[in-house]
Amino acid sequence: MLAAYAARVSADDPLSALEVGERPEPEKRDGWTTVTVKAASLNHHDLFALRGVALSADQTPMILGGDAAGIDEDGNEVVVHSVIGDPDAGGGDETLDPRRSLLSERYDGTLAERVAVPRRNLVPKPPELSFEAAACLPTAWLTAYKMLFARAGVRPGDTVLVQGAGGGVATAAIALGRAAGLRVWATSRHEQKRARAVELGAHDAFETGAKLPAKVDAVLESVGAATWQHSLRSVRPGGRIVVCGATSGYTVETELPRVFFTQVDILGSTMGTRGELAGLLAFLTTTGVRPVIDSTFALSDARAGFERLGNDELFGKVVLVP
Repeated sequence: MLAAYAARVSADDPLSALEVGERPEPEKRDGWTTVTVKAASLNHHDLFALRGVALSADQTPMILGGDAAGIDEDGNEVVVHSVIGDPDAGGGDETLDPRRSLLSERYDGTLAERVAVPRRNLVPKPPELSFEAAACLPTAWLTAYKMLFARAGVRPGDTVLVQGAGGGVATAAIALGRAAGLRVWATSRHEQKRARAVELGAHDAFETGAKLPAKVDAVLESVGAATWQHSLRSVRPGGRIVVCGATSGYTVETELPRVFFTQVDILGSTMGTRGELAGLLAFLTTTGVRPVIDSTFALSDARAGFERLGNDELFGKVVLVP
């Protein structure tokens, strides 16, 4: 079957490690099933894998991708939940299972014509959602959904700052937050992305690092080093900073007095549960909110999709269609 995979890892030139070609059919495992992929989407996790951050050299070759929507062996339209974990080991939350992984870490991922997953990882796809839209949800949109509604503790009328408008998590958070009755502010270095954030639903958008009109109740942080100090300065006393990633760098300096004197909560957030993915699907069906798709490529043209993923002009998700 055709697949896009990490043939090796390369910290300096990650795309040199990407190959598109024939790979073996999914391996049969007890309790698992095979999904015929109709659409898959890219995440920065895929680039991290090629760089050797989310994947080690001895794990290659590995089919990339965590997000997909398709048809299961019984003919049902499904969305793939990409967290491979045991809810019992995580106290009812598979994302807290110490041995959890994502598709494309220990098991081949979704950038292929077919993918094998545990049966419990399939969620029915609502007919209102296209395969392309549904394929955008399991990582970026699920992450934003959990950050807003499970970790940030915000309520309608609260103000949320979304750092780095343009990425998959950020665009999801803007759309979901606006639909949930929050006042949403966003930041970006790029004027065009700030304008598009407002079109998407942000009440206002500011240049990265700019002083805001007021302190916010919560900050959704996926950028990391480039925006961390601004996030600390922007949150109100008693507010929350929810961190799900660090696309600009993992290492930051934190003035601890700013944290303990203002009693700011700094919370980590990773992906979401199968139940939260089902909740996200219901939210989109009810509200009519849909993922922003930046561009769509054929699976055979996966390299162009990865190049777009690393482009500063990216706004929304990159989708691959087998």
